[in-house]
Amino acid sequence: MTLQSSQYVLITGATSGIGHELAKVFAAHNYNLVIVARSASDLAVVARELSQQYGIEVIAIEKDLFNVQSPFELHKEVLSRGIKIDILVNNAGQGVYGKFVDTDLRAELDIIQLNVNAYVVLTKLFLRDMVNNQGGKILNVASIAGKVPGPFQSVYHGTKAFVHSFTEAIRAELADTNITITSLLPGPTNTDFFNKAKMQDSKILEHHLADAATVAADGFNALMKGDDMMISGLKNKAQVAMSNITPDRKVARQMLDQQEPKAAD
Repeated sequence: MTLQSSQYVLITGATSGIGHELAKVFAAHNYNLVIVARSASDLAVVARELSQQYGIEVIAIEKDLFNVQSPFELHKEVLSRGIKIDILVNNAGQGVYGKFVDTDLRAELDIIQLNVNAYVVLTKLFLRDMVNNQGGKILNVASIAGKVPGPFQSVYHGTKAFVHSFTEAIRAELADTNITITSLLPGPTNTDFFNKAKMQDSKILEHHLADAATVAADGFNALMKGDDMMISGLKNKAQVAMSNITPDRKVARQMLDQQEPKAAD
Protein backbone atom coordinates (compact mmCIF):
# COMPACT_ATOMS: atom_id res chain seq x y z
CA MET A 1 0.00 0.00 0.00
CA THR A 2 1.33 3.44 -0.96
CA LEU A 3 1.38 6.01 1.80
CA GLN A 4 -0.21 9.36 0.98
CA SER A 5 2.32 12.10 0.37
CA SER A 6 2.40 15.08 2.70
CA GLN A 7 3.55 17.33 -0.14
CA TYR A 8 1.29 19.80 -1.92
CA VAL A 9 1.45 21.07 -5.49
CA LEU A 10 -0.42 24.23 -6.48
CA ILE A 11 -1.45 24.35 -10.15
CA THR A 12 -3.15 27.31 -11.82
CA GLY A 13 -5.40 26.69 -14.80
CA ALA A 14 -5.78 23.11 -13.59
CA THR A 15 -9.19 22.24 -15.04
CA SER A 16 -8.28 21.97 -18.73
CA GLY A 17 -5.47 21.48 -21.20
CA ILE A 18 -1.87 21.15 -20.05
CA GLY A 19 -2.79 22.22 -16.49
CA HIS A 20 -5.30 19.38 -16.13
CA GLU A 21 -2.78 16.88 -17.49
CA LEU A 22 -0.13 18.17 -15.09
CA ALA A 23 -2.58 17.73 -12.22
CA LYS A 24 -3.08 14.11 -13.28
CA VAL A 25 0.67 13.47 -13.49
CA PHE A 26 1.32 14.87 -10.02
CA ALA A 27 -1.68 12.98 -8.62
CA ALA A 28 -0.38 9.75 -10.17
CA HIS A 29 2.90 10.37 -8.32
CA ASN A 30 1.00 10.72 -5.06
CA TYR A 31 1.17 14.48 -4.55
CA ASN A 32 -1.72 16.31 -2.92
CA LEU A 33 -3.09 19.13 -5.05
CA VAL A 34 -4.29 22.67 -4.72
CA ILE A 35 -6.04 23.35 -8.01
CA VAL A 36 -6.95 26.86 -9.11
CA ALA A 37 -9.30 28.05 -11.86
CA ARG A 38 -12.12 30.51 -12.54
CA SER A 39 -15.00 28.03 -12.68
CA ALA A 40 -16.23 26.54 -9.40
CA SER A 41 -18.19 23.85 -11.25
CA ASP A 42 -15.16 22.77 -13.32
CA LEU A 43 -13.01 22.73 -10.19
CA ALA A 44 -15.52 20.51 -8.39
CA VAL A 45 -15.56 18.01 -11.26
CA VAL A 46 -11.76 17.82 -11.50
CA ALA A 47 -11.27 17.67 -7.73
CA ARG A 48 -13.70 14.77 -7.45
CA GLU A 49 -12.13 12.98 -10.43
CA LEU A 50 -8.57 13.20 -9.12
CA SER A 51 -9.29 12.47 -5.47
CA GLN A 52 -11.35 9.39 -6.33
CA GLN A 53 -8.96 8.04 -8.95
CA TYR A 54 -5.70 8.63 -7.11
CA GLY A 55 -6.66 8.71 -3.43
CA ILE A 56 -5.01 12.07 -2.80
CA GLU A 57 -6.26 15.25 -1.19
CA VAL A 58 -7.45 17.85 -3.69
CA ILE A 59 -8.22 21.38 -2.55
CA ALA A 60 -10.08 23.52 -5.07
CA ILE A 61 -9.76 27.30 -4.94
CA GLU A 62 -11.82 29.46 -7.26
CA LYS A 63 -9.82 32.50 -8.39
CA ASP A 64 -9.94 34.63 -11.50
CA LEU A 65 -6.29 35.48 -12.15
CA PHE A 66 -7.31 38.11 -14.68
CA ASN A 67 -8.08 40.14 -11.55
CA VAL A 68 -5.05 42.07 -10.26
CA GLN A 69 -5.71 41.19 -6.61
CA SER A 70 -6.46 37.50 -7.14
CA PRO A 71 -2.85 36.19 -7.01
CA PHE A 72 -2.34 37.97 -3.68
CA GLU A 73 -5.65 36.59 -2.38
CA LEU A 74 -4.71 33.09 -3.51
CA HIS A 75 -1.45 33.12 -1.58
CA LYS A 76 -3.19 34.52 1.50
CA GLU A 77 -5.89 31.84 1.35
CA VAL A 78 -3.35 29.03 1.04
CA LEU A 79 -1.49 30.34 4.10
CA SER A 80 -4.72 30.76 6.05
CA ARG A 81 -5.48 27.08 5.48
CA GLY A 82 -2.09 26.11 6.87
CA ILE A 83 -0.95 24.53 3.60
CA LYS A 84 2.76 24.43 2.75
CA ILE A 85 3.24 24.51 -1.02
CA ASP A 86 6.18 22.35 -2.03
CA ILE A 87 5.74 22.79 -5.78
CA LEU A 88 4.21 25.75 -7.62
CA VAL A 89 3.03 25.31 -11.20
CA ASN A 90 2.22 28.57 -12.97
CA ASN A 91 0.23 27.32 -15.94
CA ALA A 92 -2.84 29.53 -16.52
CA GLY A 93 -2.50 31.53 -19.70
CA GLN A 94 -4.39 32.78 -22.74
CA GLY A 95 -3.78 34.49 -26.05
CA VAL A 96 -5.37 37.10 -28.32
CA TYR A 97 -5.33 36.54 -32.08
CA GLY A 98 -5.21 39.16 -34.83
CA LYS A 99 -3.18 42.05 -36.15
CA PHE A 100 -2.03 44.22 -33.25
CA VAL A 101 -3.51 47.36 -34.80
CA ASP A 102 -6.94 45.69 -34.80
CA THR A 103 -7.00 43.68 -31.57
CA ASP A 104 -8.75 44.80 -28.40
CA LEU A 105 -6.38 46.62 -26.05
CA ARG A 106 -8.33 45.72 -22.91
CA ALA A 107 -8.18 42.05 -23.84
CA GLU A 108 -4.43 42.32 -24.31
CA LEU A 109 -3.95 44.05 -20.96
CA ASP A 110 -5.93 41.19 -19.40
CA ILE A 111 -3.60 38.71 -21.11
CA ILE A 112 -0.57 40.52 -19.70
CA GLN A 113 -2.15 40.36 -16.24
CA LEU A 114 -2.76 36.62 -16.54
CA ASN A 115 0.38 35.57 -18.40
CA VAL A 116 2.88 37.89 -16.73
CA ASN A 117 1.65 39.68 -13.61
CA ALA A 118 0.05 36.61 -12.02
CA TYR A 119 3.23 34.59 -12.65
CA VAL A 120 5.37 37.29 -11.06
CA VAL A 121 3.18 37.66 -7.96
CA LEU A 122 2.73 33.94 -7.34
CA THR A 123 6.39 33.19 -7.98
CA LYS A 124 7.49 35.99 -5.64
CA LEU A 125 5.18 35.07 -2.76
CA PHE A 126 5.56 31.29 -2.87
CA LEU A 127 9.31 31.51 -3.55
CA ARG A 128 9.74 33.52 -0.36
CA ASP A 129 7.93 30.74 1.50
CA MET A 130 10.19 28.14 -0.13
CA VAL A 131 13.29 30.08 0.88
CA ASN A 132 12.04 30.14 4.47
CA ASN A 133 11.34 26.40 4.25
CA GLN A 134 14.74 25.77 2.60
CA GLY A 135 13.37 23.88 -0.38
CA GLY A 136 10.84 23.74 -3.18
CA LYS A 137 10.26 23.60 -6.91
CA ILE A 138 8.55 25.91 -9.41
CA LEU A 139 7.41 25.05 -12.93
CA ASN A 140 6.57 28.01 -15.15
CA VAL A 141 4.73 27.10 -18.33
CA ALA A 142 6.22 29.29 -21.04
CA SER A 143 6.09 28.36 -24.74
CA ILE A 144 8.30 28.10 -27.80
CA ALA A 145 6.29 31.20 -28.73
CA GLY A 146 8.61 33.04 -26.36
CA LYS A 147 11.59 32.12 -28.53
CA VAL A 148 10.28 33.67 -31.75
CA PRO A 149 8.41 36.83 -32.82
CA GLY A 150 4.69 36.11 -33.27
CA PRO A 151 2.74 38.07 -35.86
CA PHE A 152 -1.00 37.74 -35.19
CA GLN A 153 -0.09 36.80 -31.58
CA SER A 154 2.35 39.60 -30.79
CA VAL A 155 1.29 40.13 -27.18
CA TYR A 156 1.06 36.41 -26.36
CA HIS A 157 4.54 35.72 -27.75
CA GLY A 158 5.85 38.71 -25.83
CA THR A 159 4.41 37.46 -22.56
CA LYS A 160 5.94 34.02 -23.04
CA ALA A 161 9.33 35.55 -23.83
CA PHE A 162 9.05 37.33 -20.50
CA VAL A 163 8.13 34.13 -18.64
CA HIS A 164 11.11 32.21 -19.98
CA SER A 165 13.65 35.00 -19.42
CA PHE A 166 12.23 35.68 -15.95
CA THR A 167 12.48 31.99 -15.05
CA GLU A 168 16.07 31.61 -16.22
CA ALA A 169 17.14 34.73 -14.31
CA ILE A 170 15.61 33.57 -11.04
CA ARG A 171 17.13 30.13 -11.51
CA ALA A 172 20.60 31.69 -11.61
CA GLU A 173 19.85 33.57 -8.39
CA LEU A 174 18.78 30.32 -6.72
CA ALA A 175 21.85 28.31 -7.75
CA ASP A 176 23.13 27.90 -4.18
CA THR A 177 19.77 26.89 -2.69
CA ASN A 178 17.65 23.74 -2.53
CA ILE A 179 15.06 25.41 -4.78
CA THR A 180 14.84 24.84 -8.52
CA ILE A 181 12.75 26.63 -11.12
CA THR A 182 12.05 25.15 -14.54
CA SER A 183 10.64 26.64 -17.74
CA LEU A 184 8.39 24.40 -19.84
CA LEU A 185 8.21 25.36 -23.52
CA PRO A 186 5.47 23.51 -25.41
CA GLY A 187 4.68 24.11 -29.05
CA PRO A 188 1.14 24.22 -30.46
CA THR A 189 -0.82 21.76 -28.33
CA ASN A 190 -4.26 20.21 -28.66
CA THR A 191 -6.08 22.23 -26.00
CA ASP A 192 -8.85 24.82 -25.83
CA PHE A 193 -6.26 27.61 -26.17
CA PHE A 194 -7.06 28.23 -29.83
CA ASN A 195 -10.79 28.55 -29.20
CA LYS A 196 -10.26 31.00 -26.33
CA ALA A 197 -7.89 33.06 -28.48
CA LYS A 198 -10.40 32.96 -31.39
CA MET A 199 -7.77 31.35 -33.61
CA GLN A 200 -10.01 28.86 -35.41
CA ASP A 201 -9.07 30.38 -38.80
CA SER A 202 -5.31 30.42 -38.21
CA LYS A 203 -3.07 28.38 -40.49
CA ILE A 204 -1.28 27.07 -37.39
CA LEU A 205 -4.17 24.65 -36.89
CA GLU A 206 -3.25 22.95 -40.16
CA HIS A 207 -0.06 21.73 -38.46
CA HIS A 208 0.24 18.79 -36.08
CA LEU A 209 -0.78 19.65 -32.53
CA ALA A 210 1.04 18.03 -29.63
CA ASP A 211 -0.76 15.88 -27.07
CA ALA A 212 -1.27 17.76 -23.79
CA ALA A 213 -0.53 14.64 -21.72
CA THR A 214 2.86 14.25 -23.42
CA VAL A 215 3.71 17.90 -22.76
CA ALA A 216 2.72 17.50 -19.11
CA ALA A 217 4.88 14.38 -18.71
CA ASP A 218 7.85 16.20 -20.25
CA GLY A 219 7.34 19.13 -17.87
CA PHE A 220 7.02 16.89 -14.82
CA ASN A 221 10.17 14.92 -15.67
CA ALA A 222 12.21 18.07 -16.30
CA LEU A 223 11.02 19.59 -13.02
CA MET A 224 11.86 16.45 -11.04
CA LYS A 225 15.35 16.34 -12.57
CA GLY A 226 15.89 20.00 -11.76
CA ASP A 227 16.39 20.99 -15.40
CA ASP A 228 16.37 24.66 -16.29
CA MET A 229 14.06 24.22 -19.28
CA MET A 230 12.20 21.67 -21.38
CA ILE A 231 11.28 22.22 -25.00
CA SER A 232 8.61 19.57 -25.51
CA GLY A 233 8.80 17.73 -28.84
CA LEU A 234 11.61 17.09 -31.31
CA LYS A 235 10.04 19.30 -33.99
CA ASN A 236 9.83 22.18 -31.52
CA LYS A 237 13.44 21.68 -30.45
CA ALA A 238 14.48 21.87 -34.11
CA GLN A 239 12.39 25.00 -34.69
CA VAL A 240 13.94 26.78 -31.71
CA ALA A 241 17.45 25.72 -32.77
CA MET A 242 16.87 27.10 -36.27
CA SER A 243 15.40 30.34 -34.93
CA ASN A 244 18.55 30.89 -32.86
CA ILE A 245 20.66 31.14 -36.03
CA THR A 246 18.11 32.87 -38.28
CA PRO A 247 17.66 36.67 -38.36
CA ASP A 248 14.65 37.76 -36.32
CA ARG A 249 13.03 39.52 -39.27
CA LYS A 250 13.12 36.29 -41.28
CA VAL A 251 11.75 34.27 -38.36
CA ALA A 252 8.96 36.82 -37.95
CA ARG A 253 8.09 36.47 -41.64
CA GLN A 254 8.03 32.67 -41.33
CA MET A 255 5.75 32.91 -38.31
CA LEU A 256 3.50 35.34 -40.19
CA ASP A 257 3.06 32.72 -42.91
CA GLN A 258 2.29 30.03 -40.31
CA GLN A 259 -0.19 32.01 -38.24
CA GLU A 260 -2.05 34.22 -40.71
CA PRO A 261 -5.70 33.40 -41.41
CA LYS A 262 -6.42 30.62 -43.88
CA ALA A 263 -7.62 31.70 -47.30
CA ALA A 264 -11.39 31.86 -47.60
CA ASP A 265 -12.98 29.01 -49.54
